[in-house]
Amino acid sequence: MNFPLYIARRYLFSKKSTNAINVISFISMAGIAVASMALVVTLSVFNGFHDLVESLFTAMDPQLTVIPKEGKSVPADDPVLDKIRKMPEVEVAMDCVEDNALAVYGDRQTMVKIKGVEDSFVELTRIKDILYGEGEFVLQAANLQYGIMGIRLAETLGTSARWDGFLKVFAPKREGLLDMANPAEGFVEDSLLSPGVVFYVKQAKYDASYIIVPISFARELFDRYGMITSLELRLKDEASTDRVKDEIRAAAGDRYKVLDRYEQQEDTFKIMTIEKLMAYIFLTFILSVACFNIIGSLSMLIIDKKDDVVTLRNLGATDRQIMRIFLFEGRLIAIVGAAAGIIMGLFLCLLQQTFGIVKLGSSSGLFIIDAYPVSIHASDMALVFVTVLVVSFLAVWYPVRHFSRRLLK
Repeated sequence: MNFPLYIARRYLFSKKSTNAINVISFISMAGIAVASMALVVTLSVFNGFHDLVESLFTAMDPQLTVIPKEGKSVPADDPVLDKIRKMPEVEVAMDCVEDNALAVYGDRQTMVKIKGVEDSFVELTRIKDILYGEGEFVLQAANLQYGIMGIRLAETLGTSARWDGFLKVFAPKREGLLDMANPAEGFVEDSLLSPGVVFYVKQAKYDASYIIVPISFARELFDRYGMITSLELRLKDEASTDRVKDEIRAAAGDRYKVLDRYEQQEDTFKIMTIEKLMAYIFLTFILSVACFNIIGSLSMLIIDKKDDVVTLRNLGATDRQIMRIFLFEGRLIAIVGAAAGIIMGLFLCLLQQTFGIVKLGSSSGLFIIDAYPVSIHASDMALVFVTVLVVSFLAVWYPVRHFSRRLLK
């Protein structure tokens, strides 16, 4: 039997001779529990937003994309790219040409991102799941070329899912000087028809600026015949993304970068990670303040148990064992408070997941979702528990050592 732990447990759960010690011990536990609960809930909400953004991006982003490290475009028939296309783990490989342009409809105009794709785009992504309107996904029919724009871009240009006439698109010529007397000669002009649908990714990056067009249209507009700006891939279901990505990187060498969905949206996920880290640091600071309540509780307990200390020493307890009694007392307060806080945090998260109690806004449909998203990760629960133990143990060690030495003189 661990003698110091046994005595510490008796001190914690038995009634003290001084009632104030019970109150202070309870306050210490409550403070740690509230701080632990706040950590659990905050980290789970950040996880919820992370998972939400991840689910929204996957409707448009390819599973893997290969882009040149230098320059905007590379030859489509590059042997390295052919080798990647023929890998047995690759289910769909699609050439893509993407660049900036100016879109004009009626008296409205705005800068847009033109994404030229092949017909296999519907197999590469879940684009059909996010189309709205009375038409269907079609990019080319005979000599006619169609463009599918984001829903926010349609609002900016004043069109609906189906617009009348042509949408004009302008891109600067890659070669030649701009003639100030006739600036229109410095641009390539082309036009698009509407297939009667728009896409809605629920991300401004796509919805407010992208137009999906045939790759032949993009090549002609940007003068990139026989070139691509990226090779987009979808792997077979049984293929491991990480393993295949490493194989493609080995094949691509130093000429290409291979990006998965997270790396394609690196800025967004990096910002979310930093925000989560900062929230964790601030709440850990609050937790450390709460842990100092334990010092007051232990100080009063040490004073209250002077007679017990004398009795224990007469029974043969060493000074080290007596000091460990009060160390275990502080650690038990921290452990009980952490466990209670994590349980309460999990309970609140489950309530939010089930009923969406805390809303994002007063108007339904104002945001992508109506309530704060929550996602519980076991790793975060372990992190919270370890953080509480480390902070509380550090907060308790010196005061107990100091007071115990004075008491045992």
